[in-house]
Amino acid sequence: MRVRGLKAAGLISGKYRSSRLLQVCSLQSRRWLATAHESTSAAAADVSSRTPPYPKLLDRLSKVRRILPSDRALTLAEKILYSHLDDPAESLLTNTQNGSSIRGNANLKLKPDRVAMQDASAQMALLQFMSCGLPSTAVPASIHCDHMIVGERGADVDLPASIKGNKEVFDFLESAAKKYGIEFWPPGAGIIHQTVLENYSAPGLMMLGTDSHTPNAGGLGAIAIGVGGADAVDALVDAPWELKAPKILGVRLEGELSGWASPKDVILNLAGQLTVRGGTGFLIEYFGPGVETLSCTGMATICNMGAEVGATTSIFPLSSGHIPYLEATHRGSIARLASRISMANEAENLLRPDSAAEYDNVITINLSTLEPHINGPFTPDLSTPLSQFSSVVEEKQWPTTFGAGLIGSCTNSSYADMTRAESLVKQASAAGLKPKAAFYITPGSEQIRGTLERDSTLATLSSAGGTVLANACGPCIGQWSRSAEAEGADVPKKGESNAIFSSYNRNFPGRNDGNRATMNFLASPELVTAMCYAGETTFNPMTDSIPTPSGEPFKFQPPQGQDLPAAGFAQGNPEFLPTPGIPDANTTVQIDPQSSRLAFLEPFQPFPDSDFKDLRVLFKVKGQCTTDTISAAGPWLKYKGHLPNISENTLIGAVNAATGETNVAHDVDGSAMTIPALAKKWKENGQEWIVVAEHNYGEGSAREHAALQPRYLGGRVILAKSFARIHETNLKKQGIVPLTFANETDYDKIDACDEVSTVGLYDMLKKGGQGAVEVEVKKKDGSTLRVPTKHTLSKDQCGFIIAGSALNLLARKVREEREEVVRQAEFTD
Repeated sequence: MRVRGLKAAGLISGKYRSSRLLQVCSLQSRRWLATAHESTSAAAADVSSRTPPYPKLLDRLSKVRRILPSDRALTLAEKILYSHLDDPAESLLTNTQNGSSIRGNANLKLKPDRVAMQDASAQMALLQFMSCGLPSTAVPASIHCDHMIVGERGADVDLPASIKGNKEVFDFLESAAKKYGIEFWPPGAGIIHQTVLENYSAPGLMMLGTDSHTPNAGGLGAIAIGVGGADAVDALVDAPWELKAPKILGVRLEGELSGWASPKDVILNLAGQLTVRGGTGFLIEYFGPGVETLSCTGMATICNMGAEVGATTSIFPLSSGHIPYLEATHRGSIARLASRISMANEAENLLRPDSAAEYDNVITINLSTLEPHINGPFTPDLSTPLSQFSSVVEEKQWPTTFGAGLIGSCTNSSYADMTRAESLVKQASAAGLKPKAAFYITPGSEQIRGTLERDSTLATLSSAGGTVLANACGPCIGQWSRSAEAEGADVPKKGESNAIFSSYNRNFPGRNDGNRATMNFLASPELVTAMCYAGETTFNPMTDSIPTPSGEPFKFQPPQGQDLPAAGFAQGNPEFLPTPGIPDANTTVQIDPQSSRLAFLEPFQPFPDSDFKDLRVLFKVKGQCTTDTISAAGPWLKYKGHLPNISENTLIGAVNAATGETNVAHDVDGSAMTIPALAKKWKENGQEWIVVAEHNYGEGSAREHAALQPRYLGGRVILAKSFARIHETNLKKQGIVPLTFANETDYDKIDACDEVSTVGLYDMLKKGGQGAVEVEVKKKDGSTLRVPTKHTLSKDQCGFIIAGSALNLLARKVREEREEVVRQAEFTD
């Protein structure tokens, strides 16, 4: 799995310097003063490379139809997934009762069309890809520098500082992109999901992205799935990527949104119904007459937050909202192709579900009666209708005032979002009002920013006291340096309870500002904007008034906006356009051997030739354990390319089930230390370990470091009540065995420092997933007990575990194939 010998192979140099990043950095002040560029020639890139391979997909769909029973109707998601199968017969007919029970049973081996990577996760993905020794990626790919930019005072200050502080990482990414033919979007170009929607997503496409909110692209009819870096490498080297066939949750939309209700409220409401793990094992497919009333970017918002309910991904069918968006983003040819396909008969229609398609479950949402919602704090599924929120604040004794409102992000930074917020700012400004809470605006891309600047929307928001941050993730993922200067008030101290409102997608404790006591309430951008003028969490803009300087009461009218700009999208600064995806073998990849940010990786050891003996329970986790808990973001993002350094944050957010303490573990002698410190101590002593946890372990992002770090520190098994989908896959890819309790009450029988041996695990792995696995637990008093477990390991995943990691296995196969080519050439000679 690991990179070694790259310097000797001439792949790495300490001399590469990106002049392009320096140009971008030096142009920042000019960017904010210059008129937005109107030329569309650069934006209208080679659309052919971004067009799904429709003829190939339609041919594969035809083969699928012949394989499955003649009366088998398909949902939209199934059509797109199955048309990307490497071998349809093998995937659809194995362990499925001859194709009659595919969902939840089949292991789909898929060939995605594209890969997208954000800068934090791209580092490890590229290091793993480079170990395979291939000259270029097998499918089109892109890198988006959006996660490592800190938001504080505004883009003109924050972006140059972040470029300077992360230069060696950005240089590494750009040089690797150039060498292997990956499109590189520099820092400031935009957030990965908004940029993908504007440039790459298309009806019928299948894409993997190294970020959990990759499903954002489903708003434009794509199957887009968030994965870890090792999964992305499968696609990059043209190896089939495996996915357990998801069940399909149908969400029927009826009616039409009006007034204060927005697309964000659709998913906030749905999250409340499903909870953060209610969508696990499901793919959400939207249908019904209400779909036709939504904009493309509104659909993307809904799909984006499908990640918060644990769904594999979410998707909308081709609709009237897609065609104008494709045309406005210079992809009219794709719009025309997709329209023709969508009008074909059912058997050949890739972009709409069969009329007789059945869903495993159906939820109906009436858009006409949907009320605005506010979700949180601390979890995105705690959903409260706006009309009830004030009373809930009082009942729960949440803060009645809040310090900051933040709009934008990958979830809600569309032209429609921003112009609806603008309409409220204009109303309040006309009444002489200023926001009482700090007001931050994050454009999702340079295209959006340039358009909003041209149309004076940013000027309106800024004149009201808003701070325009860089086109990057910023506060949404913890890259937020809160300052009294920026907020106009004292910043809450760590541990001090306070509230913020945001239009973001995720609100786990400590996620935004590093303060676990900060309560982030999720809402639509327009609702957040209105709330900022009151500065009170109990304010309801639909019913309440605000006193103006003249003493007259002011009440907001419902927001108004435009789905698309009348003058078309502006390009913005052309320096933010991507490099071409053309490989250059002469480029050397920059990695400084002395770097604290990037480090070579060594292969993990393969599975032993027997069951594990005397693993020790490092930690027993109580309650929620997200990927933020296991591998915190914020300031730790700078170590994403340096596994030893980032491992210092392993499980630092985990709560001790025995003591209730956070990040406090106890050794066998009772001594207390941090969790990573104890893991390192045990690793140095050759003591491998296991973690015991509760439900939905690994909830949240696609952060594969949450699997890499425990593996690096000596973790071999995670035993939990249940797992989040992406994280469970990441564990398998890195050689950690994920097991679940057959009886959840057995969680109570295991404690920290108990010794655990597996029974039947080695035999099950050798048999490709067949057979039962138990764990034998030796307590401190010498007594023992047997605990039955369950697993979801497929035959291929067993191979990953045995080899030590998926990339160990993949690198070996690539090496063997190349050696075979050499042998054949010698034989021919």
